[in-house]
Amino acid sequence: MTTARDIMTPGAAYIRADETILRAAQKMTELGVGALPICGTHNRVMGMLTDRDIVVKVLGASKDPATVRAGDLAQDEPVTIGADDDAAEIIRTMTSHQVRRLPVIVGHDLVGVVALADVAHALDDPQVAELLRALSTD
Repeated sequence: MTTARDIMTPGAAYIRADETILRAAQKMTELGVGALPICGTHNRVMGMLTDRDIVVKVLGASKDPATVRAGDLAQDEPVTIGADDDAAEIIRTMTSHQVRRLPVIVGHDLVGVVALADVAHALDDPQVAELLRALSTD
């Protein structure tokens, strides 16, 4: 059984909830990534921040990225996956929430991220095709 722990990128970088969107954009640039988990106190995942969120919710709304905090863009209930959850649960979660990246947690601690590309590399063609179809619909 393939689990999230098997296919995740371990030790994923994150942005603290109290850091600015400007810092998040700089960190994404430094790391060459398009998304970062947002973590609050005690490394607790609050959500995912994407480059699209920055453009649409901050820049497009004429907000100052130097004053808006990452935590301001966190979801009410973050979408995560447990490290020991299997591939079928990863697919169900990505599909039902229409997300391409999932923070992987143990308890409440961030331990990695599973991205759509990780799933594509790790799983067989029918499973990947099902996920891609589900995430490509509006």
